[in-house]
Amino acid sequence: MDVLTVLFVPVVLFVLFVAPVWLVLHYRSKRQAGASLSAEERRELEELAEQAERMLDRIETLESILDVEAPGWRERARRL
Repeated sequence: MDVLTVLFVPVVLFVLFVAPVWLVLHYRSKRQAGASLSAEERRELEELAEQAERMLDRIETLESILDVEAPGWRERARRL
């Protein structure tokens, strides 16, 4: 057997079986790494969640004030 034949079989096996699996796993890990949030994005998301909580508290307070001062406001708002 000459050197070319000895190297040809392993190269063909690598190209047909190992390389495709390697590429798929490589790009899958790249996509997952890119899909995660950066530290800045995570901070902004947490800030937005806190703002939403504060807004929810304000809305509930305003609704309770309206319930006392203007009973039936919910029905009038639904008709609009």
